[in-house]
Amino acid sequence: MNKQKHYYAVAGLVVIGTIVSYIFLQAIYPLPKAASAEAKTIDFMFDVYFGLIAFMFALIMAFILYASFVFRRQPDDTEDAAHIHGNTTLEIIWTVLPVILVIGLGVWGALEFRGLVSAKENEMVINVTGQQWSWSFEYPEQEDIVSAQLFLPVNRPIVLKMNSEDVLHSFWVPEFRVKQDLVPGYEQELRFEPTVIGRYKVRCAEICGKDHTTMLADVQVVSESDFAAWVEERSARPAYADLTPVERGELWYNAATGDWAGCVGCHSVDGAVRAGPTWLDIYGRTETLTDGATLTVDDTYIRQSIQEPNAQIVEGFNPNIMPQDYVERFTAVQAEILADEGVEIDIIADLIAFMQTLEE
Repeated sequence: MNKQKHYYAVAGLVVIGTIVSYIFLQAIYPLPKAASAEAKTIDFMFDVYFGLIAFMFALIMAFILYASFVFRRQPDDTEDAAHIHGNTTLEIIWTVLPVILVIGLGVWGALEFRGLVSAKENEMVINVTGQQWSWSFEYPEQEDIVSAQLFLPVNRPIVLKMNSEDVLHSFWVPEFRVKQDLVPGYEQELRFEPTVIGRYKVRCAEICGKDHTTMLADVQVVSESDFAAWVEERSARPAYADLTPVERGELWYNAATGDWAGCVGCHSVDGAVRAGPTWLDIYGRTETLTDGATLTVDDTYIRQSIQEPNAQIVEGFNPNIMPQDYVERFTAVQAEILADEGVEIDIIADLIAFMQTLEE
């Protein structure tokens, strides 16, 4: 009966220890939000492994701690303890059971992995290129759209066909729970199905050089209708690399009022006075400033007027009309075009080129 009490006590400690250890592991290793169909399977496997780790830890520590307190030698005990040379049955059990468990986990993992990498019906193909230190995404089924961000329709199986242009990279979106290395010279595939609308980040999980930590890309999971609208918008967008600076400058000028440029909202090209000076015959024109000074409108003045709108105000016009953040806006657009088309452009230089053509 006394032995049974010990067994019950240790069993109770193991149960309590397992629960506490499992909760502790969940707390110190929290998983990000699950946002793919694959996450359900992978998270369940995490839970099983955490449970096994917690159980094994509790099993070992319960016996050690219980024996240390209950069976410690008393001060007046001078007799030798019983000499135990082993227990064949126990040794077979603690050898065979872990072997069966490990093999079972391996088979389970292999079956789940096969399901994760198998082709699905209605998959959408996206070509992914990794290079130091950016990502590029091409949509061959959507008129070969190229984007610096990964735009995905929700609840649609996706297959990424991935290549690296230089060194090892690794595509990883933690919320999707899938990751794949990119090896130069070999096309790799990665499959997943996004299930939660939202914004995420692609990270490079392989140290790939000096700016490895900045190798990020936006991921947007949207509804089918929003994805179709995005495809339509991107399909209508011109290929900036094929345009001349003057043609691009006219595009920047004619952006809708309130958009990222919107020059047409404040500057005319026909001589009409708006919130800002007209661009007709502006290049090379002599202007008088609010402080009485005069200057010639050239590249330097135009660039400064865009970068620091309140630095030199032309007489007859007011400060604080033009947005102060065009440098940040232009930089973001230039970076997106560089990632999408591999061409470096200077939006201000394009605008200057367009201004030089505006003559009576």
